[in-house]
Amino acid sequence: MKIFNQLSTYRADWLDVGLTKIAVFFASLFLAKVWEPILGLEWYWYLILWIIAAIKPFMTAIKWLFTSGKVENG
Repeated sequence: MKIFNQLSTYRADWLDVGLTKIAVFFASLFLAKVWEPILGLEWYWYLILWIIAAIKPFMTAIKWLFTSGKVENG
């Protein structure tokens, strides 16, 4: 259980986040290369999945902007 406590307090720096994004990007390209049927989906499925995946980070960023005083509410 100690590892779960350590994971809950972990804070990634900008380099960790950036490298994670790059790794996910290339893992996605690799998946598309080795499993071609995934590219057979219609374009709107990719758009729907992108929007679903982006909702939480986007809302967190918006809340941060409004609570930090960088954007005035109104």
